[in-house]
Amino acid sequence: MTASLRKIGSSSLEVFPLALGGNVFGWTADRDTSFAVLDAYRSAGGNFIDTADSYSAWVEGNHGGESETIIGEWVRARGVRDQVVIATKVSQHPEFEGLGAANIKAAADASLRRLGTDHIDLYYTHFDQPEVPVEEIIGALDELVRAGKVRYIGASNISAERLKESLEFSERAGLARYVALQPHYNLVSRDTYEGPLQDLAAREGLSAVPYYALASGFLTGKYRPGATVDSPRAGSAAKYLDSERGRRVLAALDQVASAHDTAVATVALAWLAAQPTVAAPIASARTVDQLPALVEVAELRLTPAELELLTEASA
Repeated sequence: MTASLRKIGSSSLEVFPLALGGNVFGWTADRDTSFAVLDAYRSAGGNFIDTADSYSAWVEGNHGGESETIIGEWVRARGVRDQVVIATKVSQHPEFEGLGAANIKAAADASLRRLGTDHIDLYYTHFDQPEVPVEEIIGALDELVRAGKVRYIGASNISAERLKESLEFSERAGLARYVALQPHYNLVSRDTYEGPLQDLAAREGLSAVPYYALASGFLTGKYRPGATVDSPRAGSAAKYLDSERGRRVLAALDQVASAHDTAVATVALAWLAAQPTVAAPIASARTVDQLPALVEVAELRLTPAELELLTEASA
């Protein structure tokens, strides 16, 4: 697959139009399965891996950092560090909580050790902490950039107001500036990004890398009335079936998927990838079998009429 790569904001990072989510590594995908998924993603032309220092601390017996460790081992085993863009996040690891300056720097060092690398390509604040001044957060991130430990910075789960304040401070002080945003955004959750946040990203030249791109699996089309799905996320995905909008979106996805002879998930990702500011949606695969429908987004081009149909169904 020779997909055209997409640029992240004002950075020099060029990425495959689907970011591979690392949240399943060390959770629903063990080390060997994770390696197989990463290999298959790489074979399909993929180069953009998304994780966080807290993945997967919620699993009994885990401590956080399991995903980073697996990714680091895979990168070293395959010798591909210079060929992949690794994004990780700070603020939620049980031992490195929050966005205080000292914590950001200590957490970055811990992530670098687990990833077995000397630099993180894209480092996100995972959840904003409004009580911490943006000057402190940006100051600490800038130190990491100047030290060569981080190439570029991004923000996830942040309000338009705080993002604006952060960008203005970076500009004023001549410090590192956010190039990417990681919002919760998909066909059944549009108001979590569209509006002031998306407008600001467009105005300031930031790229969006949306998470929950498939709404916990609902937008794969496997959740239907009467169907039982064996997945740790089945409860959160199935709730969309109870809404009229969820059912409308599924019907529109079915229609477009049928026209292209492709998977429902591919269409849902293609709609997202076509939205203003979006560089690459994030989706994860806990088995190699789940991957083809995700990476096919790189090849699928929806017509203006199809995009409009999906946009209207999800309104």
